[in-house]
Amino acid sequence: MPGELVVVALGGNALLQRGQRGTFEEQYANVQETSRYLADLVERGYRLVITHGNGPQVGATMLRHDAGLKLYNVPPFPMDVCGAETQGFIGYMIQQALRTELKHRGIDKYVITVITRVIVDENDPAFRNPTKPVGPFYTREEMERMKAEHPEFVFKEDKARGGWRRVVPSPDPKIIAERHAIRTLVDAGFIVVACGGGGIPIIEKDGWRAVGVEAVIDKDLASERLATLIRADYLVILTDVDGAYLDFGKPTQRRLGVVRVSELKRYYEEGHFGEGSMGPKVLAAIRFIENGGKRAVIAERSQVLAAVEGKAGTQVYPD
Repeated sequence: MPGELVVVALGGNALLQRGQRGTFEEQYANVQETSRYLADLVERGYRLVITHGNGPQVGATMLRHDAGLKLYNVPPFPMDVCGAETQGFIGYMIQQALRTELKHRGIDKYVITVITRVIVDENDPAFRNPTKPVGPFYTREEMERMKAEHPEFVFKEDKARGGWRRVVPSPDPKIIAERHAIRTLVDAGFIVVACGGGGIPIIEKDGWRAVGVEAVIDKDLASERLATLIRADYLVILTDVDGAYLDFGKPTQRRLGVVRVSELKRYYEEGHFGEGSMGPKVLAAIRFIENGGKRAVIAERSQVLAAVEGKAGTQVYPD
């Protein structure tokens, strides 16, 4: 009998630690450590699909493109292509590190990366209100020059960090385009890396013509869509804290242990979770359970085995 299917959404600390420069060596060392935790799941018999973020990586890729244009007049690529680039190299790191760890343990499992597209609604309200910062910081003069070259770009000032950044829409994920291929690979015994960075956002013009769009999809919400569509048993969202908290950062803070989905939904609607941090993770957990998932978990990455087995993190159950 095949083991239960787990979708594990890796947080940013699985790839890049606070204060690091982002060299390949730093990122690969982090992935190696994460792979040891993931290998524990495989060794225990679980089937595994891995998703991950790409915020710093896609920002660095856009900086390289920007530098290439300024120094060598090399044309930059659009954001959806930059997303595909980062899916490829992050997937490579995970394949390399996890396959190595599994072979070291005598486990003959292969890891496959699927360049994943996510269909969004071209009428999503997010397209009328870009909010997600991407790419480098610009001075006002640089921003105005960019705006003259690309009138469609939207910029917002980050006064705290002193500069202007481009902002793009963050539409809700609707369909994982490669869902059937991912499920087929899982059923064939592969470990699959998918939905990197929330997936490459596309719209389908006239219901059939796929077009990449300048947007960023939240990776936790995309992970829920994937987990639901491939009928995963569990969704595990890993981060740098040991669960979801009420009153986080206050003397009254309290970690949620075991919680029913209706209770968690009430806390979410009351605004207990940060919009740009824990909020999307909690919303993804709620959606997964409401869409028929057995259990969703929010936990720290080193706790992943205990989290899957119900012994760590915030455990979200159906009512």
